[in-house]
Amino acid sequence: MTSEDHVATAEVEIAAPAEKVWAALTDPARSPELWFGAEVHTDWALGSPITWSGEWEGRRYQDRGEILAFEPDRLLRLTHFSPLSGEPDLPENHHTLAFTLSGDDATTHVVMTQDNNPSEEAALHSSGMWSQLLQTLKQVVEAS
Repeated sequence: MTSEDHVATAEVEIAAPAEKVWAALTDPARSPELWFGAEVHTDWALGSPITWSGEWEGRRYQDRGEILAFEPDRLLRLTHFSPLSGEPDLPENHHTLAFTLSGDDATTHVVMTQDNNPSEEAALHSSGMWSQLLQTLKQVVEAS
């Protein structure tokens, strides 16, 4: 198996239309709440950089990536690299994150994937982390 075979996946059903879910997912004011305390900076344009700045276990960090797809209410795809991984900042050490939204006027199904995990164990760990993010997204959207 290669790292391409180890994809982390998380899913959630949110009792709200996709527009409301999308707004929360891409609102910089909500980013620390959703992204484990990190502030997200980007203009959401295709090819633009995106950064996540925060502190993890007492260490300051700035993760980075690039916007690959931005289709409001449907698809957000971006690359992601974290210096905290200890790996060199090379393309083969970057993940692709994808948030796919589908549903109707009352409910949105969100599927989140992260590719390029080095092992099944790493993919399972990432799936758990992304499940937390999606549960927070659900709580934020359904409470507003």
